[in-house]
Amino acid sequence: MVVAAHPLAAQAGAEILERGGSAVDAAIAVQMVLTLVEPQSSGIGGGGFMLVWDAERRRLAGYDGRETAPAAARPDRFLQDDGTPLPFMTAVTSGKSIGVPGILRMLALAHERHGRLPWPQLFEPAIRLSESGFVTSPRLRALLQQDPHLSRREPARSTFYRADGQPKTYLENPALAATLRGIAAGGAAAFYHGLAPAIAEAVAAAGGDMATSDLANYRAKERAPLCAPYRQWRVCGMPPPTAGGIAVLQMLGLVERFDLGAVDAKSAEMAHLLAEAGRLAFADRNRYVADPDAVAVPTTALLDRSYLDTRSLLIRRERAMEDALPGDLRERHGWGDDATLGQPSTSHVSIVDAEGNAVALTSSVENAFGSRIMVGGFLLNNQLTDFSFRPEVDGRPVANAVAPGKRPRSSMAPTMVFDADGGLRLITGSAGGSRIIGYVARTITGVLDNELSPQDAAALPHVVNRDGATEIEDGPGAPRLRRALEALGHTVDLAPMTSGTHSIGMRDHLLEGGADPRREGIAVGR
Repeated sequence: MVVAAHPLAAQAGAEILERGGSAVDAAIAVQMVLTLVEPQSSGIGGGGFMLVWDAERRRLAGYDGRETAPAAARPDRFLQDDGTPLPFMTAVTSGKSIGVPGILRMLALAHERHGRLPWPQLFEPAIRLSESGFVTSPRLRALLQQDPHLSRREPARSTFYRADGQPKTYLENPALAATLRGIAAGGAAAFYHGLAPAIAEAVAAAGGDMATSDLANYRAKERAPLCAPYRQWRVCGMPPPTAGGIAVLQMLGLVERFDLGAVDAKSAEMAHLLAEAGRLAFADRNRYVADPDAVAVPTTALLDRSYLDTRSLLIRRERAMEDALPGDLRERHGWGDDATLGQPSTSHVSIVDAEGNAVALTSSVENAFGSRIMVGGFLLNNQLTDFSFRPEVDGRPVANAVAPGKRPRSSMAPTMVFDADGGLRLITGSAGGSRIIGYVARTITGVLDNELSPQDAAALPHVVNRDGATEIEDGPGAPRLRRALEALGHTVDLAPMTSGTHSIGMRDHLLEGGADPRREGIAVGR
């Protein structure tokens, strides 16, 4: 089974599985097609995180393809001359926002270890579609219509828009086909060496400082997944530099003392409990989580059972807490708080192959259409705006400040859940910027505690708290839920939440797919 954010991408993954490919092989094919059909969300100009389950060896591996800051980057990168932060979109659409893309190095590393089909075969669906073209989706056309920046820049304008300035309804991308042919034939080196001069030139023209050496020196990393018990299950996610794994595990640990199975998944009580857990998790995220290769992240302390039990006592059924402060850890860290949130342009893929191997891949270019700077038929990311714009807050250094070669903090949360016997129970993850954490936690509790199908869990109305107002998804039941939460002391904001949760549940030797109804994705399986 393949569950992805666009039918053509899911079908490409299914085609690779039918050829005998592994879950990792299918993930590579899916990601290449997403570069073409979902350029607003992810692509080879971005980065990502991936969990890979080896069913025969019963081993879970984590792969970090997060972008890095150029060697020339400095902590004041996003400050103006007067010391105030640049306006966000000014930073996004400049070359300063572009991190060294990591997704291809990560996929190549995973393919070396888990691939079954030859690397060139995995690019065939995307090359074919890039050359023949595809009908652009209503979602892509709407985002192209709304974006005030992309149509002002070449070659993006010629790629995505007609001569009259309207979004294309049928899109061919021969430049991307040529790029993918080169990578198929020459491996990741064709990108990190062959395309490096063109990338560096485009970044420099937009005011950035990425050098060809930054691309040549990029390395993806294997990192040990973070795992923790949740009731009778074992939940595993990615460690820093994403905050997603820590925060999701914290949220689950914080609500574990409540019998969520006895609570209606759509009720105000459930929304209240998850929102309060989210507040506490984000308070810790904003202070402590950053690139572990650059700063000491107190991961063990943040997931310590006694620490979470104590923090959980701050959650009361009858009243929302007034302030959610970071935990006072025994390991003292004098960091200032960084509330950088990240933008909701990401894509998640869940895959299981015929042998039971599995992939949870979350990838992103950060903002919709990333930096809007295009090279070789693909868009470059703006992931460096996930760093704190301020290197210091209240006189204290920020853990997530910019530094040379550093990876910005993320909220991506590819997740796998295992049963008491060590069997795979659920693969999940989502798009949605920093809201990903709340989306994934809600999906997990929906499937495990409320015994919902992955599809029904993906369709649950969203409730997220990022250590501020409680955000609820605008919809038919929102006014009633808002009143109930406000009666408990919540400040409530209504917002559209397009998420992008894609899951596969495993039970009784059957696979159940769940594709977020807010997007255009599908589950393809047999």
